[in-house]
Amino acid sequence: MNKELSANTSLSHYRIVSKIGAGGMGEVYLAQDTKLDRKVALKILPSEFAEDKDRMSRFVREAKSASALNHPNILTIHEINEFDGTHFIATEFIDGKTLNEFAKSNPLNFKATLEIAIQIASALDEAHAAGIVHRDIKPDNVMVRANGLVKILDFGIAKLIETRKAERGTLNEEAATLVQNIPPSSFSPHPSTSPGMIIGTANYMSPEQAKGIEIDARTDIFSFGVVLYEIVARQLPFEGETVMEMIGAILKDEPKSLEAEVPTEISKIISKCLRKDRDERYQTIKDVGNDLQDVKQDLEFQNKLEKTISSEKEEPKTQILAAPTNETLASKPKLNKWLAAALAGMLAIGGFFGYRNFTTTNQIESIAVMPFVNASGNAEVEYLSDGMTETLISSLSQLPKLNVKARSSVFRYKGKEFDLPKIAHELNVQAILTGRVVQRGDQLTLSLELVSAQTENAIWSEQYNRQQTDLVTLQSEIARDVSSKLKAKLSGADEQKLTKTYTANPEAYQLYLKGRFYWNKRTKDDILKGIDYFQQVIKLDPNYALAYATIADSYNSLGKNADLPPKEVLPQAKAAATRALEIDPTLAEAHGALADSLALYDWNWAESEREYGKAFQLDPNVSYIHLTHGVSYFAPLGKRDEAVAELKRAVELEPLSLITNAIFGLSYLYAGQNDKALEQGKRTYDLDPNFRFGRQYLGNTLIVLGRYDEATALAEEGLKTSPLSQEDLVIAGLAYAKSGRRREAEQYLDRFRELAKTRYVRTVFTASIYAALGDKDKAFAELEKSFENKDCFLPRIKLDPFMDSLRNDPRYKDLLKRMGLPE
Repeated sequence: MNKELSANTSLSHYRIVSKIGAGGMGEVYLAQDTKLDRKVALKILPSEFAEDKDRMSRFVREAKSASALNHPNILTIHEINEFDGTHFIATEFIDGKTLNEFAKSNPLNFKATLEIAIQIASALDEAHAAGIVHRDIKPDNVMVRANGLVKILDFGIAKLIETRKAERGTLNEEAATLVQNIPPSSFSPHPSTSPGMIIGTANYMSPEQAKGIEIDARTDIFSFGVVLYEIVARQLPFEGETVMEMIGAILKDEPKSLEAEVPTEISKIISKCLRKDRDERYQTIKDVGNDLQDVKQDLEFQNKLEKTISSEKEEPKTQILAAPTNETLASKPKLNKWLAAALAGMLAIGGFFGYRNFTTTNQIESIAVMPFVNASGNAEVEYLSDGMTETLISSLSQLPKLNVKARSSVFRYKGKEFDLPKIAHELNVQAILTGRVVQRGDQLTLSLELVSAQTENAIWSEQYNRQQTDLVTLQSEIARDVSSKLKAKLSGADEQKLTKTYTANPEAYQLYLKGRFYWNKRTKDDILKGIDYFQQVIKLDPNYALAYATIADSYNSLGKNADLPPKEVLPQAKAAATRALEIDPTLAEAHGALADSLALYDWNWAESEREYGKAFQLDPNVSYIHLTHGVSYFAPLGKRDEAVAELKRAVELEPLSLITNAIFGLSYLYAGQNDKALEQGKRTYDLDPNFRFGRQYLGNTLIVLGRYDEATALAEEGLKTSPLSQEDLVIAGLAYAKSGRRREAEQYLDRFRELAKTRYVRTVFTASIYAALGDKDKAFAELEKSFENKDCFLPRIKLDPFMDSLRNDPRYKDLLKRMGLPE
């Protein structure tokens, strides 16, 4: 053991003033920081600890865990260091009392209790958002200053939630930390004395912690409930004179009933915190804090009513307010009639705290997250505002019974002034969330506002100030906060989906957002640029499953692009999707991408359908997976109705997606529902006349309907701005061929041949022109080239109306057989 340090002893640039405490992790001294001229607390590690690797590791972990947090209610770590063989942590000095001491010297009414509890909840929310569980929440680890400011101490046994799988284990696989002895509490008559082998403090352990099984943030919620119970009741909720008796009571007994004077809503909060099954507890400490804040507001409202009653009774003209009390309204005689009637209504709704239930917003079931505004004045960080919007949409889409408008639906408003009532009407939503992002160096500021569509009033607003390095945890924090304000009721599984992150590396996450920014532009060059960013992502974090899944989608999209050989891109899609699933088998997007590539390139229909089944089982609400299921799987198999149903569902999920609407029109054409195909084609064209696939499929429909001049004009319009567009070339060639203008049709075939000298040409297109001209041999010659190139459009010939003239030829049936398709 180190010798006790005396006053005026120097330790690096710290001068010891006095000893102020001791504990299992070392002695604590008040010291003066001679460099910055401030008081600090020094925690000194005994010399035998430094020689013990496990204990030393815990000592370092305490510093790292706490220093990673930046919150007014969490102890600030200044540094961890070693001087002349003495290891120490320098922290801010808290001139206050432990919660036990503070409560003993300052009797707490319910309002003061709630103020302290809300601060503790806020601190824990910050820690949980950073992936840190405290695991030892108790009154002795809570300091309260004279002004009421709370500080959470001792993250010495904190454990990061987001650890690698290889590092995960039960609590008793970690350093063999004894159950701490519980000193006599100002509330508790029976201290625990016998040591065990489970980490924590027995009186405040959660059942899962006491069992020694793996824990998560909900263990802190249980411990918080014990502390809140203890403050309110002046005793612990579970009884036991020894550690083992206490643990037995926590595992088996129900908490002792609180006295009747404790407000019902406080009792309910405590009871929910203390559920033994963690799935039945509050799922986030943020939700606990929100409910505590609501109760606090109710108490304040009650006190105002009491003061109004008193002033009207005693001095109605001057309206002097009485001092706050915690008496019940029932004790006030002779309420004036209108106030009595109002209060009776409130009491009928919910008892003492009926007002909260009466005014609380019902669960919101539909929301539009508008594109966050890039207010940085720098177009180069546009990816950040777009990416944060898209990530939040994706997270909220995981919530049950919540209709979240898709990216394509809200991004049509990007760059425009928001007329919120109009937008709410157009999108048919109950609430709209808007945001502004400002980046200044490493500092990131996000301002959010949730607005009711019905009242146009703000339901909630918040400003987040974080470092760029906090971006990953910030996204999870925002998702939790927004879901809370929507009054969403979440299970543990829902909470995990909502806050799931795919990397802990902030640089990798920012690069991923940049990649998504370009991927969403959906042009060949932009997709390639996005892939380059995703490749940088996986160099930084080789286990970033979502990045691999997006690479797979990117290569699949390039395979459907008429300008790149499928053999160059589609195998890479399959490899990336497979790697994503090796990392995370629960990723629906990866199963969907693999299913798409198996259909597009391998023509492995059975395996493709199995992967689609897995994708929908994991997440049935990904529009793009329904799209590819319809056009990449059902259409080649000739299943017209199923293809239409899948595209209809895709449009329901993402009603303003250009590619989804375009393929929806194509599915009607393949099903022979030409009028619906025309209606849908026009709708897509109206969304964006410059979208080439929209023009192509509308042009196809016009040709089938015999409206050749309209189809030709449509194609020529596109060729003015994109003279190499194969989608427009084939529409013009087909229109001329079907209208009997052979010479003009052959001119477009010549343009295809010229184009083939410099890039990949989709010979399914030229085959369809030859088929329309009646040149079957040339048509099949072109189809054989498509087969050799593994062109992903080739299997669509089964439903393609421009291949009708080839269907009775044995070569057509042979081609279907070689692709594994039924005749």
